[in-house]
Amino acid sequence: MASARRALLSVSDKDGLTELATGLVALGFELVSTGGTLRHLKAAGLPVRAVSEVTGFPEILDGRVKTLHPRIHAGLLADRARPEHLETLAAQQIAPIDLLVVNLYPFERTAGTPGATPAEILEQIDVGGPAMLRAAAKNHAGVTVVVDPDDYPEVLSALGAHGGEAPFELRRALARKAFGVTAAYDAAIGQWLAGTTPEQDTFPVSLALRLERDLVPRYGENPHQAAAVYADAGGPGVLGGVTQLQGKELSWNNLLDADAARKLVARFAEPTVAIVKHNNPCGVGRGANLVEAYGRALECDPVSAFGSIVAVNRPVDAAFVAEVADLFIEVLVGPGFEEAAISALTARKNLRALVCPPYVVEPGDIELRAIDGGFLAQEPDGLPDDSAAWTCPTRRSPTAEERRGLEFAWAVARYVKSNAIVITRGDQTVGIGAGQMSRVDSCRLALSKARLPVAGAVAASDAFFPFRDGLDLLAESGVTAVVQPGGSKRDDEVVAAADEHGLALLHTGRRHFRH
Repeated sequence: MASARRALLSVSDKDGLTELATGLVALGFELVSTGGTLRHLKAAGLPVRAVSEVTGFPEILDGRVKTLHPRIHAGLLADRARPEHLETLAAQQIAPIDLLVVNLYPFERTAGTPGATPAEILEQIDVGGPAMLRAAAKNHAGVTVVVDPDDYPEVLSALGAHGGEAPFELRRALARKAFGVTAAYDAAIGQWLAGTTPEQDTFPVSLALRLERDLVPRYGENPHQAAAVYADAGGPGVLGGVTQLQGKELSWNNLLDADAARKLVARFAEPTVAIVKHNNPCGVGRGANLVEAYGRALECDPVSAFGSIVAVNRPVDAAFVAEVADLFIEVLVGPGFEEAAISALTARKNLRALVCPPYVVEPGDIELRAIDGGFLAQEPDGLPDDSAAWTCPTRRSPTAEERRGLEFAWAVARYVKSNAIVITRGDQTVGIGAGQMSRVDSCRLALSKARLPVAGAVAASDAFFPFRDGLDLLAESGVTAVVQPGGSKRDDEVVAAADEHGLALLHTGRRHFRH
C-alpha cells in the first residue's frame, strides 16, 4: 500500500486547479486523475496517475464509466477507525484516498443553453462525480472533500499547517457543502425532466427548493427575531444579483422594501423614482431625468419618505445624489452608479447603495410564500398590461392626458398593498391608499394623504368597486377619470355613478391584488 497521502482530482471547472495540484505535490500527495483533468495536470508538468492505472480497468463507454470501481470507492469509504477496514484495504492492495476534489459536469449551464438538445443535456448528468462526493462526504472523519474552487486556498493552508490532514471541523463543513451540491444538482435534473414532460403544467408535482444562505441580518422584522437570507442556488442571486457599494449591512426589512421598489420602477420606460416605506410606495414620479422624477415622487408624501427605500430605473448620477442629500434614506437602489455619484455618496456612510439589474420576469418563474406547513406558489404578476384592450363603459371617454395618467396610476397600483387606490396627476402620485379592509376606506385614505390638488386628478383601483360609494367619494373630491378591472355584480351601478359625475371610467379586465 502506498505510504504517501493520495488525492483524487476530477473537475469540470479548471479554475485554480494547477495551483492546488502544485501545492498538494509540495505537501507530498500522490495525484490521481481522470480525463480532461488528467490532461490538464500533465500539461502543467505535474506527476499524476490515471484512474485506469489505479483500477486496472480502462475508461469505457465514452468516459461514462471510469471512477465507478471498488478500488476508488473502497479507498474513499474505508473507515480509518476500524482495523478490519484497513486490513481489507491491505489485503486487496487498495490505497486510501485522503482528499477528493470534484466539481460536477455543468448540467445547468448546458440545460440553459439555447438550442441544446435533450441528448446533449442528458450527457451532462454526472454519475461518477456525485457518487464519489457522497462517499467522501459520508466518510469525512477520514477524507477531505472539496467541491468549490474558492475553497482551494483554505484547504491547502489547512493541510500545510496540520501535516497533510485537514482539521475535523473543516472536513465536516466541506462535507456539508458537498451534500448541498449533490442535492441541488439532483434537484436541477429533476426540474429539467419535469419540464420536458408534455403533460406537465406550470407547477410540477414535486418542487425542490435549492437554497444557499447568502447573508445573516442582525435580526428579522423585529430585534427579537433571528433571521437569514437565502438565495436560489440556481439563480443570479438575491434581488437579481445585488452588489452593495457601501453602507451598513442590509436588514430583513431593507431587503423586502428594496425588492418592492425595484420591481415598481421596472414598470416604466421613462426615468422613474419610487419612494417605498413598509413595502408600499409613498411616492412615485417620472420625468425627463431622475432629478425631476424624484421631485415629483417626494411631493406626494415627504413626511413618510423619511427613512425610506428609494429605487430608480436609470444609473444614479451626481446630480441625483445632490438632490436627495436632504432626505434620510435607508437604501438607494439603482441599475448602476456613476463614479461621481459613488464619490458623492461616501459622505453618507450609513446609506446602503445597491446595484441591482432591472427586474425581469422570466418564463417559468414561480413565486413562493411560506405558510404554516407549506408554501403557496404562483406565477409572478409581472406581465405587461395591454392598455389598448381596456374598455370604456361610460358615456365620456378619457382625454389623452387623463389616459396617460390612468396608465401611470394603474402601473403603480400593482405594487400597492390591497385594497389599493392610487391617485395621480400627470407624472406623479398625489395620494395612495394602501392595505385597507374596505375599498372605500382606501379611497378615504388616498384622499386624506393627498398634499397636492386632487381636482383634475385621475385614480386607479387594483380591483373592482363592489359598490358605488368609493367612486362617488373620488368624484366628489375632483377626480375626473378612474381605471379599474370591472367585473362586479354592481358594475352597472358603478358605471351609472360615473356617468352622473361626468367621470370617465376604464375597465382593464385584470386585477392586481397584492396581499
